[in-house]
Amino acid sequence: TGVVPFVALLLLQRRPVAGRALLVTGSGCPSHALCRSNVQEQTRRQVAVLNATAQELFSLYLKCQGEPFSSESDKLCNPSGIFFPAFRVNRTSERKEVMVAMYKLFAFLNASLGNITRDQEELNPMAKELLERLHNTTKTTRGLISNLTCLLCKNYNIFQVDVRYGDSSKGKSAFKKKQQGCQVLRKYVQVIGQAARVLLPHLSPS
Repeated sequence: TGVVPFVALLLLQRRPVAGRALLVTGSGCPSHALCRSNVQEQTRRQVAVLNATAQELFSLYLKCQGEPFSSESDKLCNPSGIFFPAFRVNRTSERKEVMVAMYKLFAFLNASLGNITRDQEELNPMAKELLERLHNTTKTTRGLISNLTCLLCKNYNIFQVDVRYGDSSKGKSAFKKKQQGCQVLRKYVQVIGQAARVLLPHLSPS
């Protein structure tokens, strides 16, 4: 357990890690000049893109894993046994609370996508469309994290957030790697729609 600055968190998220950072407010935020003038609109677009493409990514992932994942996805991809950040905010939650919950969610997702992409590069190196979609989703997620970082700093002077990451799949069997990936992506499909419904009204133009 430790306090990790946002900049360090963004670097850590480039690889699967397990760790925590504490929520702190203070004077340690980077310059507000880091925020783009259209940061709210850009954040809205990024969430909308992730929401619109999540199911397609999950379906393509299943197709590329072959059997038994294609025919037994309900059983094998049930996410009840894995850690995934709790998402308890709703449309009536305070904007600050929503932003913090979003940061935790997408920081976790970014690290998980790193795990999944690494495993698929090893297990399915010829699955070009899947790998491209994974890379594109990761790129969008990183951009979203950067914008959420900016909004939290600029609006609430929050520069450190309690983040918990999932388990790395390193050292696991090929089957377990495939299963962990499909469990995470199944849960992602379930949560991203809720996240979009909650976040987008908070980012509407004033």
